[in-house]
Amino acid sequence: MKIRATVICEQDRHILLVRKPRGRWALPGGKVEPGETAARAATRELAEETALLAYDMLYLMALRCGATLHHVYEASVINLDQARPQNEIADCMWFPLDAVQNLNPSDATLRIVRAFQRRL
Repeated sequence: MKIRATVICEQDRHILLVRKPRGRWALPGGKVEPGETAARAATRELAEETALLAYDMLYLMALRCGATLHHVYEASVINLDQARPQNEIADCMWFPLDAVQNLNPSDATLRIVRAFQRRL
């Protein structure tokens, strides 16, 4: 099973989504490296993919989707207005929480966003 750290950045009922070239919209995140905590992986992946710097990560849930276990965190970010695509990410954008399903996101992203909405 793959272990992934997945990050939700929320601002005014909008969340940050990322997309690789020719990929589907998804939440920032990635593989937890050997010897790395999921929280540290979440912080690292967010910075690598969007240039955002998190000063705190709140653990929200674990979600199994297919062969991947997502450890989901909500990030408190220093520089929310400076999100920009980095490394393998072609695009990033803030999108209304209640319209994410219109983007045809990954199944995991849709499930995580729906669970996140229930707690707001």
